[in-house]
Amino acid sequence: MRKSPPNRDVQRERRDWIRESERWTHERHLEKGYRIKWGYVAIAYLVEFMVIGASLWGAWLFAGVYSDGDDKAFYFMLLAPLVYAAVELCRVPLGILARTQRSYFIRALAIVGIVFAAGVTTKSVSQLGEMMFHPRLMDAAKAKTALKDAQADRSTIDNRIAAADARVAQYTTELDQIEKRAAENASQLAALPAQRCERVSGTNSKGQRYSNLKCVTDPRTATLNASVGKAGADRAVVTKSLEEARRARAELDRGAAERKVADAEQAYRNSVNRSQLHSFTAMVYGVDPIDVTDAQVHAFLRIFVFVPALCAAFASTILALCAVSVRKTFMDEDDLGAAVNLEATPYMLDSITDSLRQEMGLAPPKPVREVTPTGEVIPLDRRTAPNTNIPPVASAGAGA
Repeated sequence: MRKSPPNRDVQRERRDWIRESERWTHERHLEKGYRIKWGYVAIAYLVEFMVIGASLWGAWLFAGVYSDGDDKAFYFMLLAPLVYAAVELCRVPLGILARTQRSYFIRALAIVGIVFAAGVTTKSVSQLGEMMFHPRLMDAAKAKTALKDAQADRSTIDNRIAAADARVAQYTTELDQIEKRAAENASQLAALPAQRCERVSGTNSKGQRYSNLKCVTDPRTATLNASVGKAGADRAVVTKSLEEARRARAELDRGAAERKVADAEQAYRNSVNRSQLHSFTAMVYGVDPIDVTDAQVHAFLRIFVFVPALCAAFASTILALCAVSVRKTFMDEDDLGAAVNLEATPYMLDSITDSLRQEMGLAPPKPVREVTPTGEVIPLDRRTAPNTNIPPVASAGAGA
């Protein structure tokens, strides 16, 4: 189907309406003395909302990790981040106020508020930066602790081996002494005479006859039996201690200690290689990542955390400041900075009056002046000055 041609009247009205809207907007900007580019302000608010959202989400995760399952502690840890988010939301409006307010005192207050809000944002973003590096730093710290323990174990392995050998030798000596004492007691007990038994016969008080077997034991037998029993108990205790000492000595191996140190060093190197903070620090200081000290890492951590936090704190504010273009209005001074000479005021007023008369039809239009061949400028008003040449008055003496 063939399209109908566009209505030119409608297009003309649309163009007039757009032109009128632009003129009205321009006059409004001239009246206010500034112009705000709302697209830049929208971008600044978008950046601000992203920073606030990331800060709140990080605070939520932080509270979930460190509240230890306590609901009250969890929500208590979220109160301060909510207040910080409200303060951070004031930075973009404060930046606009710092550009649009005419009072220098209000501008100074707005700048102070921007600094305070930026400090809060720096705190929130720096916490996010630390949380970003925290897992790798903890892995590296645990691996370093394990390496130090392995190195300490290796450095004391000789002393512990010597102590274990001395303990085994001590228990072995005690066991030999107990065995020797038990053997002596057994030989002495075997050398004692056997019991002497004899039959005893007689009549009791009732007149009855009795006949019993009476045995007599050597009095040293009981003492020797007690010594043999004690030697057996001591032998059991010392034997158990000797087995434990030998087992502990078997666990002490120089080769195992060396392998443990090597494994700990490899685990620490792997943890350090996975930590980008250790890698950057080693690159800056020109050392091996495993040789980077904790002081160097934390010094570089301050740079990696606080500098981006400061940049994030002022980025949206700077964008909001640049979104406002300020101009001087008629209340301040002339827009062009031109000064009008007082002597030219009558000519300007006459020109304006003639223009008004021509528009109202009260005066015939002036003919168009031709350009002189020499290109000279024709003045707007050629009125001649009043004749000031007054003829001299005849004196009385001359008339006479």
